[in-house]
Amino acid sequence: MFFVRMRGLLALAALFVAALAKQTFVGEQVLRILPKDEAQLFLIKSLENMHEYQVDFWRDVTDVATPVDIRVPTHSLKSVKMYLEGHGILYTVMIEDLQVLLDEEQEAMEASARLAQPRTTNDFDYTNYHTIDEIYQFQDMLVAENPTLVSKMSIGKSYEGRDLAVLKFSTGTGRPAIWIDTGIHSREWVTQASGTWFAKKIVDDYARDPALKAILDKMDIFLEIMTNPDGFAYTQSTNRMWRKTRKPNPGSRCVGVDPNRNWLTGFGGPGASSYACSETYHGPSAHSESEVKSIVDFVQRHGNIKGFISIHSYSQMLLYPYGYTRIPCKDEIELYGLAKKAVAALSSLYGTSYRYGSIINVIYQASGGTIDWTYDQGIKYSYTFELRDTGRYGFALPANQIVPTAQETWLALMVLMTHTSQNS
Repeated sequence: MFFVRMRGLLALAALFVAALAKQTFVGEQVLRILPKDEAQLFLIKSLENMHEYQVDFWRDVTDVATPVDIRVPTHSLKSVKMYLEGHGILYTVMIEDLQVLLDEEQEAMEASARLAQPRTTNDFDYTNYHTIDEIYQFQDMLVAENPTLVSKMSIGKSYEGRDLAVLKFSTGTGRPAIWIDTGIHSREWVTQASGTWFAKKIVDDYARDPALKAILDKMDIFLEIMTNPDGFAYTQSTNRMWRKTRKPNPGSRCVGVDPNRNWLTGFGGPGASSYACSETYHGPSAHSESEVKSIVDFVQRHGNIKGFISIHSYSQMLLYPYGYTRIPCKDEIELYGLAKKAVAALSSLYGTSYRYGSIINVIYQASGGTIDWTYDQGIKYSYTFELRDTGRYGFALPANQIVPTAQETWLALMVLMTHTSQNS
């Protein structure tokens, strides 16, 4: 009992030290901007190039029917609001003080750390966010408990030397596969938390769900929970709102590349930035980030991946290629119909509403994205999720929504994976 308490105290102390070192967001607000025409869209987009404001686009400019969400630092709140009001652009305050939400999140993590450390994956707290080390430990426990179904491999190293760990769920050898990744954008914590829940769901349901058994009896499932581990660690130690990788950019004070703009297909085109300080900086060259290149090498080396699902947040969308061009992909009709079916399954649990369609038509133009590249590699069933919510909490989704988010998303995943298995 003494050692259990000590482990809890050490975990709590680590969280406390990290909290002291973190960047604070006291007084920072998230504004929801409501453009009325193309001229206003242009003016809103221009904020991204007003670097002195340091505006962080949480939900980017798309069309006049879709609001834009921006996080505004305290020092530029007055100026940004004056800019919007001066141009007659309507906005509302979505989050009054971001730090209040983050303090609540931190308190919940500290409360969880005070509990006895889990000895099995049954004891793991799926209702809370976890540190990177806790998720690594969870993966090791899962493998140890299910050695005939789950194994762990490293497909490479991150810039800072962390293992790019992938869980493999398999009942055979030399089979086709489905890939799922979460956390490529490090601040999207509900995705890593959902990925952890998915991993446990797979091992629990294999013996009791005939649909999942049918998939795993034919195909492998690869799951990379922390696709951007350096960024994830940085969100916990220093800056909760960090999105990118952590590799320095030569000649710039700004660090990191957007790993969802770093892929070869459409690289450097509209919807990505050449400015190193931008949240959507595409990097110096395609696949320059080890976190991306490791997946590229794995996909090409494997040669038989049939489905590729990359999970993000937020906005509640299920998307398929393309993002970099308006030319429809050749499988548009099938991918649209499958997305519709998956969204219907997802919505059946809690009534959560999702939009679906090609990236460029539903959200915005984005070049150098993951699933455009995987689709062009011949992986027909390439999809991206944008999980909960639609902006009330954004990237600070409360922990009490983790399990409901994972549960409903799992229903959609099962539709996608079943179809992939039956049509590959």
